[in-house]
Amino acid sequence: MSAPQLLLGFDYGTKQIGVAVGQMLTQHARELCNLKARDGIPNWEQIEALIKEWQPDALVVGLPLHMDGTPSEMCVRAEKFARRLHGRFNLPVHTHDERLTTFEAKGQRLAQGQQRGSYREQPVDALAAALLLQGWLEQHANS
Repeated sequence: MSAPQLLLGFDYGTKQIGVAVGQMLTQHARELCNLKARDGIPNWEQIEALIKEWQPDALVVGLPLHMDGTPSEMCVRAEKFARRLHGRFNLPVHTHDERLTTFEAKGQRLAQGQQRGSYREQPVDALAAALLLQGWLEQHANS
């Protein structure tokens, strides 16, 4: 099987799920959108619409590990989300260590002067998804 060319990345959360798109050719990922979730359950129709629109070769889900590398409670939920993505859409789903991506995303927004409201008003989940997908792309650059 050849390496995936176009990927969607997901920053899983219980209230929001950030989505990013990236491609192997350019080794670049960018923010796409934030999806609402209810206790971690997304609107699967919205995800299906994104998959139909972008037709990715694979999906990447961020794993929020503890700083020492051990799985967190959210990590277990993100892995379950990854399994459900695979089960529903029959696409390869990869996971990627996302430690500090949300923290880095908030820092980037502050540096850009875009964080004028609260985090709830201006979520950074899509940017965090782009950062974790960018990390996956860089890690698999020569695959």
